[in-house]
Amino acid sequence: MGLFDKIRGEFIDVIEWTDSSPNTLVYRFPRHNNEIKNGAELTVREGQAAVFIDEGKLADVFGPGMYTLETENLPILSTLKGWKHGFESPFKAEVYFVNMRQFMDQKWGTKNPVTMRDPEFGPVRVRAFGTYAVRVSDPGMFLKEIVGTDGHFTTEAITDQIRNVLVARFSDAMASSGIPVLDMAANYDELGSKLADRVRSDMDAYGIELRTLLVENISLPPAVEEAVDKRTSMGVIGDLDTYTKYQTAEAIGDMANNPGGGAAGAGMGAGMGFAMGNQMAQAMTPGAQPPQGGGAVPPPIPQAPKYFAAIDGQQAGPFDAAALKAQIEGGMVTRETLVWTEGMAEWTAAGDLDAVAGMFGATPPPLPGQ
Repeated sequence: MGLFDKIRGEFIDVIEWTDSSPNTLVYRFPRHNNEIKNGAELTVREGQAAVFIDEGKLADVFGPGMYTLETENLPILSTLKGWKHGFESPFKAEVYFVNMRQFMDQKWGTKNPVTMRDPEFGPVRVRAFGTYAVRVSDPGMFLKEIVGTDGHFTTEAITDQIRNVLVARFSDAMASSGIPVLDMAANYDELGSKLADRVRSDMDAYGIELRTLLVENISLPPAVEEAVDKRTSMGVIGDLDTYTKYQTAEAIGDMANNPGGGAAGAGMGAGMGFAMGNQMAQAMTPGAQPPQGGGAVPPPIPQAPKYFAAIDGQQAGPFDAAALKAQIEGGMVTRETLVWTEGMAEWTAAGDLDAVAGMFGATPPPLPGQ
C-alpha cells in the first residue's frame, strides 16, 4: 500500500461497497491498520449486510441503510471494546460486506451414477442434474461457518459443498419417492420438492437459504436406455406375426415393381419371390417350422390311424396299431368287434377291415378227416 493510501485509510469517513462482480459473496472492506474514525459513515445498499469483526469475534451486523458509527449503534462492539461513555479516537475493526441477493442458475449433478431399486427394472443406476438458487440468510453464521478470514469469497468456493450435499440427499429422495424410473420425467417437480426439503436443514447450518431447486433430467445408462428403446419399438409394432406377414408382402410388391434388369434379374426375382412366398406360407401356418439349411420344404409326416373299438358295449380308444394289436392278443377285440377310425362312414367288424384283419393272424384249416 502506498503512502497516499495509508494516509487516506487513516482518515476514512465513508465505508461502503459497490458490487461489480456477478459471483462475490463476501468482501472485506480494505483500510490501513483496520482503523475507523468516530462518526464514520457506513452505507449498506439493498441486497447487502455489513458485519463488524473485533479481534476475530463477531460483533454488530447492519442491514441496508446509512449509519453514523457511534457508541449507540455499535452496542456489541462497544461492549467488546469496553466503551462506557462513547469514544473519540479511531478504533480498529474489520468490516465484511455480505452479498444477500439470490444467486440463481447454479448447476448441480451426479458425478457418478447413483444406484437405486426400481419396482419394474430392479437395481438400476441413474444420473441426474439440475439447477438451484441460494442466498445468504444469516451473514454472521455464514462468516463463522464458511468464510473465516477470506477477504474475497465467491460462489465457486461454496458450490462444490452444496453440490455434494445435494447428491448425497438425492439418493434418499429417490428411494423414498417410490416413483418408477419410467415415470420420473412426469414427476420432476415432486422429486425437486423432496430433495429441497432434505437439503434445507443442511443449508441452514451454514447460514444459507435454499430458495429453489429444480431437477431437469434423470437418465439411465446407455445400455439400459437402448433396451428400453427396443422394448418401446416392440410395443409400437404390436403383433410380431402380423408385422412379419406385412413386411413379406411389402417386399414382394417392391420386387414386382422393380424389373431387376434382364432375364438374370427376373430369374433372381422369381426365386426370391418363391422363397418369400414360402416364408409367408409358413408365417400364416400356425406351428410351422422353417426348414433347416434352406431348400424345398418336405411334406408333413403322415400320421398313423387311430382306432376306436366297441368293447363290452362301451366305446374304447383311440388305439394306435400297436395298442390295438395288444387288445386283440388279450382277447378284448375279436374279429366280430366293431371298430371305427377317421374317414369311415360307420362302425365295421374288425375282421372285415383290411388294415385290422391282418392283426389277427392266419386261422389254420380243419384237421384232415374231420
